[in-house]
Amino acid sequence: MNPRRASIAAAGAALCLALSFAASRLYGPVFIEGLERKAVAARDAAGGQGIALAFRDRYGWYTRHPILSGGRRLDAATRTRVALAVAEVPGIGGVSWARDSDGVPAVTTLHCQDDVQTILQTRTIRFSEASARIDPASERLLDEVAHALRPCVGSIIAVTGHTDGGGNSEANVALSKARAEAVRWALVGRGIPADGLRATGVGARDPIPGLDPLDPANRRIEFSVITSAPVKPTPIDTPGPG
Repeated sequence: MNPRRASIAAAGAALCLALSFAASRLYGPVFIEGLERKAVAARDAAGGQGIALAFRDRYGWYTRHPILSGGRRLDAATRTRVALAVAEVPGIGGVSWARDSDGVPAVTTLHCQDDVQTILQTRTIRFSEASARIDPASERLLDEVAHALRPCVGSIIAVTGHTDGGGNSEANVALSKARAEAVRWALVGRGIPADGLRATGVGARDPIPGLDPLDPANRRIEFSVITSAPVKPTPIDTPGPG
């Protein structure tokens, strides 16, 4: 790049960064205070007055991903209800629980992965034949899946596509990946943040245990919460849909 253009680009980038930081200092606290008021109201309405909400991450930056702590005397159902209520506040990007002194999550009742598996035990996300186009009949099922995954927003959620063992293995991998991507974007359209979803396809590599690899039941989409995703230290997350 021409040195003069490079210096102009660098100056422009520095200016944008400075303006972004200034805007966060001016508007970040106001925005987060508003979110916090709504979150506290949602918490109290759900019966979680003993639960604290922190809207700053470990670096001290304001965040739309509050950390919940306390309320150890509350039963699991109440804690889950509180987390769901806070997560559903418009503008909240997701919730997580603080860890105790042993590094273990203070609460483990957000069983979103188990909930999704329960939903999919008797029903399957269907696609058009040899295609990644989601069958319209599966739209309602995807609504349920998105709702069940919402408590895990803020974690990395893997969406894995599988096929049966028939046909070309490379084509199966490509098709399974395309279908996983289709489901990923369907969930994004239902409010699950794109940056927390990872789509992959494994073709016929992992058939259901005890099932013939050629059985059509191996054609499936699976979900797994693979890790908690720390929020990147930014001055203020951009407000977005819940």
